[in-house]
Amino acid sequence: MKIGLGELRCVQFANLLHRALNCLQFPSRGVVGAAIYYDGSGHEIFRWDHTWVRVGDEAIDGNVDSLPENPLVPSQVRVAPYWGPTTNMPQDRRLRENHGASLPPDVDVDRIW
Repeated sequence: MKIGLGELRCVQFANLLHRALNCLQFPSRGVVGAAIYYDGSGHEIFRWDHTWVRVGDEAIDGNVDSLPENPLVPSQVRVAPYWGPTTNMPQDRRLRENHGASLPPDVDVDRIW
């Protein structure tokens, strides 16, 4: 099952975090792509369109703690937020960037910022 970006809170999270980091002089960029989640034996259990933030060689996948609240996400998906080098990404996920894609506009974020 795939869920579109319009249905995700991660878009607002990534947009606000990206803006805040840049304001604090940490060059970052919002990323659009796919998140693929795996069970403990390495079998894929879920994937969807997702957004996260990159700061150099680090990825910030921070809004995943809300996944259990989404009725479309299988209960087997149990991942913790991650902020660290992409080379140390937890084995429970892969983040695949859609190169050239940018965060979609969000009027709520624009209004708050």
